[in-house]
This record gives sequence, C-alpha cells and structure tokens, in this order.
Amino acid sequence: MDAIDAAILRLVQNDATLSLDEIASAVGASKTPVWNRLKRLKEEGIIRREVAIVDPDKIGLEACFFVLVKTSEHDGDWQARFLSALKERTEVIEAHRLAGEIDYLLKVQVANPRAYDRFYQSLISEVKVFNVTAYQASRPWETDRAQEVPQPEYGRCNRATEVGDPTSENDHRRNSRKQCE
Repeated sequence: MDAIDAAILRLVQNDATLSLDEIASAVGASKTPVWNRLKRLKEEGIIRREVAIVDPDKIGLEACFFVLVKTSEHDGDWQARFLSALKERTEVIEAHRLAGEIDYLLKVQVANPRAYDRFYQSLISEVKVFNVTAYQASRPWETDRAQEVPQPEYGRCNRATEVGDPTSENDHRRNSRKQCE
C-alpha cells in the first residue's frame, strides 16, 4: 500500500458514494488507475464492503449496552455455540474476544432496557455463562468514525511526498508511473 492507496481509503471511508472523478481529483491521479486501485483494495480484502451507516436513534434503537461476558467454559464446542448464538442476534453490533479476566465484550443495540433484558434472558437460556455485566451507554461520542489509515513506509512506490501537493505529485507520477500503477 502506498500514499495514494492510503488517501483513497481515507476518502471512501468518509463517503463511499464519491465518484471516480472526485476520488481521482482528490488524490491527483486519473480515473483508470484509481479504479484499478479500488478493485485491488477490494480483492485484497482491505475494503471489505460498502455500507450505509444508520442512526440507531432514528430507527427506534435508542439503548446501547456494553456487555462483559465471563465464562467458565473454554472448549471449542462451547465457543462454537456462543458464536452461533451471537450471530443469530441482530442486537449484537460488535463482539470481541478479550485477554484478561473478562472473556468477551459485546456491543448490543436495542430499543430500551426491557429489550436488553429480553436479549440477555434469551442468550443465557441458550449458552451457559459464568457472569454477565452490562453497562448502558449514556451517549455515543462518535459512532461512524473512519479507521486511521497509517502513512505507508516508503516501499512499493517510494513516494517522497504527501498526496495533495499537485506539483510534486505530478512530477513524481511522470518519473515513476510504471513503478506505482
């Protein structure tokens, strides 16, 4: 990944509806190389999918809970049942396996505390857990923040300038088009 790939990723994370023309103009490249780069980023799994971020409050899902799950079961069969139970529940927005005293952290989005209790009762009826602690979030800080795309080390393209300086980018592109595209 080079500086142009990183710039493309920053752009499409904030607005996946940008046209090829808009992306190409912003990164100082032509449409065909940008299209090829986007295609490669998708094929390599760097861009996993394109989604619309929905405001949960506006669709009636006003309660967000962070759920800490501790289990005394650690065998593969239990883990498979637990993962299956989580995948079946659309309320689970994120699930993380942790190192330390807590085994799993879940982010659960529901309409209200009663809906969370129904989720909780359903989960523990299906999968045995040792302890569950839930914290209701009072207000999200920022829910649709883009991933920080690290600046690439000078490698594949050996770019010495930041994307966005049209003069140096154009000079560099003339000197290394074959190497970078």
